[in-house]
This record gives sequence, structure tokens and C-alpha cells, in this order.
Amino acid sequence: MTDNNAATDPIIPVTAVIQEVPYRVSLSDGAHEWAGDEPTSVGGLDTAPSPVSLLLSSLGACTSITVKMYAARKAWPLEEVLVKLTFNPDGKPEAGNLITRQVTLIGELSEEQRKRLLQVANACPIHKVLTGQIEIATDLV
Repeated sequence: MTDNNAATDPIIPVTAVIQEVPYRVSLSDGAHEWAGDEPTSVGGLDTAPSPVSLLLSSLGACTSITVKMYAARKAWPLEEVLVKLTFNPDGKPEAGNLITRQVTLIGELSEEQRKRLLQVANACPIHKVLTGQIEIATDLV
């Protein structure tokens, strides 16, 4: 299973750079490169996931990896984990935001194993970050 402190351990920072292409952002952590963009409906070129999709992908990746790692450690017959995430599916709530997460577990698992894996999904590091208090310190340099 993922280290419980993995989401808060010091890591290599991610940089985001936007230049001439409207709303197209180049992202890098020094070892990997990816992109973000906005849909054409808001002036982007729709060449990459939106910021919301990138946020949801972080939770989806963390959930599926954490569940798969735990099942592997227990030698449980988990073949596949499918995580479907939606941001504010019924529009923005009055207070805060809502992320819905549907986890599908493929494999010959007992009901007890399935329940335990749901607990593990709810304990993934990114889930803890998103459900805890978040502060963002911003400096202009």
C-alpha cells in the first residue's frame, strides 16, 4: 500500500508554464512532462485534460494504485480496479464542491475483501489531502 505520508512527503515540485497558445499549459515535475488545456467552449484548444480532469485523475490514480497495492500484499485475486470520478455532477453545491467516486473491483473477491478495499480506497493519500484542510501559500516572484 502507498506510504501514508506519501502525499505530504517532500517531493519534486511541479512547474506549470503557459505561453503563446491560449490556455495550453506545459507541466513538468522534472522527470515527466504532460499538459493541461481548456475546452474550446471556453477558448482553449481542447488538446489536453482540463485542470478539473487533472485533479480528478490524481485522485483516480491514487485510489486505484493504493487498492491494487494493498490487494497484492494480501495476495487477494484483484485483477482490475476501475475508478470513475465526477466533479459537481449536479452543478456546484451551495457550500464547497462534490466529487463522486465509483470504484469497480474486478476479481473473485469475498464480500469482506471488497469492504476492506473500499476502506483502503478511502484512505489513499490524495483522498486524505482532498478531504482535509488545505492551505495554499502563494508568493509572487
